[in-house]
Amino acid sequence: MLNGQAVASAISRGLTRRQILKSASAGFGYLPLAGLLGENAPRVAAADRPAAPGPLVPRQPHFRARAKRIIFLFMEGAMSQMDTLEYKAQLQRDDGQEAPGGATLTASRFRFRQHGQTGTWVSDLFPNVARHVDKFCFIRGLHTDTPAHPQAVIQLHTGTALAQLTRPSLGSWLLYGLGTENQDLPGYVTINPSPNFGGAVNYGTAFLPAHFQGTRINDTGYLPNLKARAPASLQRKQLDLIQAMNRDLAATPGAPDQVEGVIRSYELAFRMQSKVPELLDISKEPRAVLDAYGVTAGPAGSFARQCLMARRLSEAGVRFVEICHGGWDHHTNLHKGLIQGCAATDRPAAALLSDLERRGLLDETLVLFGSEFGRMPTAQGPDGRDHNITGYPMWLAGAGVKAGFSYGTTDEYGLKAVEGRMHTTDLHATLLALLGLDHEQLTYRYAGRDFRLTDVAGNVVREIFD
Repeated sequence: MLNGQAVASAISRGLTRRQILKSASAGFGYLPLAGLLGENAPRVAAADRPAAPGPLVPRQPHFRARAKRIIFLFMEGAMSQMDTLEYKAQLQRDDGQEAPGGATLTASRFRFRQHGQTGTWVSDLFPNVARHVDKFCFIRGLHTDTPAHPQAVIQLHTGTALAQLTRPSLGSWLLYGLGTENQDLPGYVTINPSPNFGGAVNYGTAFLPAHFQGTRINDTGYLPNLKARAPASLQRKQLDLIQAMNRDLAATPGAPDQVEGVIRSYELAFRMQSKVPELLDISKEPRAVLDAYGVTAGPAGSFARQCLMARRLSEAGVRFVEICHGGWDHHTNLHKGLIQGCAATDRPAAALLSDLERRGLLDETLVLFGSEFGRMPTAQGPDGRDHNITGYPMWLAGAGVKAGFSYGTTDEYGLKAVEGRMHTTDLHATLLALLGLDHEQLTYRYAGRDFRLTDVAGNVVREIFD
């Protein structure tokens, strides 16, 4: 490699940095740069290369899609299913008895009632969500690989529980496979993602090109680094100049790969400066809509703001929106914690479903609600429940799934999935299929092999399709 003195000498002779990299160590210094800049360039001569479509343009699915987009309501920390969505009569009867392994069976202290024409049992903690049960497709036999939050959350989002083997997130795979419906907006948005349990890994692209990464915002609509530092007219002139210079360079014999990916990211940021702030400004919504969601100032209204922003983003054509609510890790303070968590999420989640349906969006939007795993039917200390990875539920609503339907069951105590068992990879394969993507065909070549979200596993559960 060239040392600092040699670099200075080369620059003094008029060599550009690109020429220096080409000559350093027989050209090895240029390889990383060429790889980064040529990541998405077609492998044809520059002079013969037609204008390539952007990487985020809408693409045809592998087969007929039942849904166009996903909204994921993620309850981080593992919500206790036997206190909310999973009524177990036997557990209620055997309260206080010894379970296999010596722990004490603990019934729920919350009252369950049957709702809708399906007679689905739901805890009184979710009175508003309960009114929508006839829209729900419950997946009740989920299981995953690890009881540790960071690994389980990462697996739910990326398909692997190994943090050191970083993989692209579900939203990134969807964007890679389908593009986005609105070229002026990011195709994948995550609202209030937790810095815990994986952080940016959960909405990252890993080895996929960077433009498929999730865009992080908070519940006030703040998007980091979006504020323009120059007038729009000046930015437009700068971008046009860069594009012209890039076209001239591409037509030069022996020119390096184009920097299309970098320029497109600037173009998207430029367009977002005018579109995104207006889209995320929920203050212009009618008072009746704000009240329906329960929008209030401060932390108490955070999840309500997220849900309303998710509807606006989805309506504008964003492919994947995740909204996050933490604080469900109830090893202690279970009952007070559940009352607070459910009160914060029940009304907004129900309002989101009603709003989507009223606007005709629920027929093309898939809503997913759930946690990284569930809780045990036994006591942990005086007021807590430990992690359970062997049987827990989620619910789906909207495009593509059977309404008023349950798939899979757990045993009489809600401990283990016994019928219709679905692993996390099965959930991923099924979600992709609902959007028209074959999880075995949706691959990306990296490090000498074809990677996919489900790796070498995953089965599509078509029984839940409408």
